[in-house]
Order: sequence, then C-alpha cells, then structure tokens
Amino acid sequence: MTARAVALRSGPTTVAEPQSTPELLLARTALGDEQAFAALYDQLAGPVFGVVLQVLRSRAHAEEVTQEVLLEIWRKATSFDAARGRVRTWALTIAHRRAIDRVRSEQSAADREDRAERLDLRRPYDDVTESTLDRFDRVQVRAALAALTELQRESILLAYFQGYTCREVSERLGVAVGTVKTRMRDGLVRLRDALGVHR
Repeated sequence: MTARAVALRSGPTTVAEPQSTPELLLARTALGDEQAFAALYDQLAGPVFGVVLQVLRSRAHAEEVTQEVLLEIWRKATSFDAARGRVRTWALTIAHRRAIDRVRSEQSAADREDRAERLDLRRPYDDVTESTLDRFDRVQVRAALAALTELQRESILLAYFQGYTCREVSERLGVAVGTVKTRMRDGLVRLRDALGVHR
C-alpha cells in the first residue's frame, strides 16, 4: 500500500460534504430541520464560545451567552441573507454583540449599585449613643433658654415649639408685633451663641 492510501484510510477527511456547509445547514435549519441545526451547532459552538470568552473573560458567563447566541441563530435562521456574508461571520458578529451587551449590562448594574450605596447616607444607628446625645442636647437647650429674658423665652417657645405666628404671640403676651419680632431675633442670636452654633 502506498503512503497516500494509508493516509486516506487512517482517519476521516476534513473536507466538508457539500450538504454540511454552514450555509446549507442554516438553510435547512430555517425550514425547521433540527438535525441540521444540531450539525450547525457543532460547527459554530466552539468559535462562538471563543469570541464570547475573549470579551467576557468568565467561562460561566461565556457559556451562558453562547447558548443565547445559538438560540438566536435558531430563531433568526429565516432572516439570514447569504448575499450579505457567510453564516460563520454572521454568527460571530451576533456573538460579539451579545458579549458586549452582557459587559455593558454588568457594568450598568455595578454602577447602579455604587450609586445606591453612595446615596445611602444614613449612619449606623446606635440607641445608647443617640439617646445620650439627645439628652445632652435637651439639657443644653434648656440651659440656653433659661439664660434668655422672660419675653425672649416666651416668644421663642410660643413661636417655635407651639407653632404660633408673630401676631398670635403678640396677642397672647400683650405686646406689639414689632417688639415680639425684635425679642425673638435677639433671643435666637443669644441661643445660637449659647449653643455654639456658628454660621
């Protein structure tokens, strides 16, 4: 036997049968031939996976997107236009676009999460600390109010803690509205200074 005959017998040939080209398999797939799609799947799965893995760099995500791409090829088999290019090129273009979409989707989700974390400005709540600070603030406010004149204190208490208007405070205390406003302004300035609040 010649060397050429041994080479031909020793393994399958790599020349595709005319009926197994991606173009013919896709045409049969468009008619609903599941066996043709299985053969097309075998031909395209590796290259599609390679393109997707190159973009995503995650084997698990690449496998998922590869399945989505091959499903899209099954669904869109009827829309393929052979005049615009080859099936393999079309499939790899779909794969690349899907992989890019996945990257954008993942990045968008991460960005949303980051923004949500930055917007959450609440501090962790500590009951003991908060109640101690509240008690301390109350003591400070009471001491600052005690340092005011009687008219200043009553005007501020009625206006700010009981919700009266300046006119109502004036009627209640029996003094002019202008006097109430002046006493409230002076009292608030003294409160600000006593509480250590700076502008």
